[in-house]
Amino acid sequence: MTIATIWQIGFSLSNSSNEPQIQSNLELYQNNLVLHITELQPEKLDIPLESSANLQLTLNGLIGADPYESSVKQYREAIRLAQINVTNLQTQLNKLKSPENIEISNELQQKEFQKSIVQTNNYIDELNLKLGILQTATNKIDPALKTWEKITSTNSNSNFAKTASILQDIWRESKQLPEDVEAKINDNLTGWFRYRSLQKIYQISDQKNALSNLEIQEQNVALKSLIQLSIIGAIPVIGGIGGIILLVVLAIQLSIKKEQSILATNANNSWETPWDWEITWQVLIVGFFFVSQFVLPIFFGSLGLNPTEFTLRQKAIYVLISYLIMAASGLGVLYLSIRKYFPLPQDWFQFKFLNNWSIWGFGGYLVALPLVVIVSLINQQIWQGQGGSNPLLFLALQSQDKVALAIFFFTASIAAPVFEEIIFRGFLLPSLTKYVSVTTAIILSSLLFAIAHLSLSEILPLMTLGIVLGIVYSRSRNLLSSMLLHGLWNSGTLISLFILGAGQ
Repeated sequence: MTIATIWQIGFSLSNSSNEPQIQSNLELYQNNLVLHITELQPEKLDIPLESSANLQLTLNGLIGADPYESSVKQYREAIRLAQINVTNLQTQLNKLKSPENIEISNELQQKEFQKSIVQTNNYIDELNLKLGILQTATNKIDPALKTWEKITSTNSNSNFAKTASILQDIWRESKQLPEDVEAKINDNLTGWFRYRSLQKIYQISDQKNALSNLEIQEQNVALKSLIQLSIIGAIPVIGGIGGIILLVVLAIQLSIKKEQSILATNANNSWETPWDWEITWQVLIVGFFFVSQFVLPIFFGSLGLNPTEFTLRQKAIYVLISYLIMAASGLGVLYLSIRKYFPLPQDWFQFKFLNNWSIWGFGGYLVALPLVVIVSLINQQIWQGQGGSNPLLFLALQSQDKVALAIFFFTASIAAPVFEEIIFRGFLLPSLTKYVSVTTAIILSSLLFAIAHLSLSEILPLMTLGIVLGIVYSRSRNLLSSMLLHGLWNSGTLISLFILGAGQ
């Protein structure tokens, strides 16, 4: 099981190196909110003159001096990263087709790579479609026409190519636009890009009433986008400032009080562990990795289920059921592995409802914010948009179905913190202290926690989060504190994704 599991984990991590991160998508989603906000005209809103002036100052701070040029750069960077991804995928596909690998590779693997290449090329076409519209906003009409021509020349039958052809006619101010041009724009473009295209249609066809109504609608959307972007920005900024202050205070206290400081609480107190390393390895390999990587795929495969064909709500239910089965199996393996050691020594799997667990959990969340953000920024420079991301994040970003949102929220913010904290902090971390110090155990358990998410680009940020979780648990000796921190982290991430998705 160990050999099979390590091979599968290595294979999954290797594959993730060729997958895009969600970060580039998040930046584009935020950028799309900014584009809406650029259309906001405070003087046209029914608010006092002083409030209008203050709002204009806020707008200037949010959108920057030249939002269109900034957006063009972001879209070009996203296209560059996507093209790198296509090259990497094609290289992997060529290796599978090579004579020395043809016997061990299978047709399904090749089809998956081919499918990914097609999807990424479609994504590049979509980005170029929007890039052209951005170029028109800076009066670069000829470059925009050339950008759209790239799409029409490569695959003239694709939906993106047909839309690009329509946009070319619109910005050439053709008098022979199709009768259903508005319907096609509404079907194929969203957000600010749809607004910009419809605005141009109404201008060249002299539809003054339609143009006026469109601009009124855009003012409402722009105001909503301003609120959404403010909320998304407030969470990390306010929390990050609080986290930095808390970090400084704790560091000062540690330097002054040393062994009597908060951070020194239980810092060197190992757990009394009655089992050996083989039990620890058994729970981790069988109860967590083997179930998730082999048992569940085989089980759902035998049922003939294909999640790629599911609706978003069905995917949410599938993810929840998968996670609950994995959690039940993992906890079952844990119980069967250690039950002969009952009753367990003190401090094992403690849930103390009447102490200060909430302070530890919330304080840990504040500290984790600036640390993970800093590590993530460095990580982006290392991976350059590659390295994969948790697929649940992509699903949450796309989801505006309230039922699906509720299911995703329960899975990520309640089920995951409970199960993962029991396994990685409640069991693995204390078990490791039989052989290494508490500090080393925190680092090792955090590394395995990060690897368990099977995305290379997430290892450093998740390991950083895991270290904070480990410190909070080892000091508080209360699983409720690390569960709260874990739940707050996942909740904050999901809320930001939901808001971003709603603004598109």
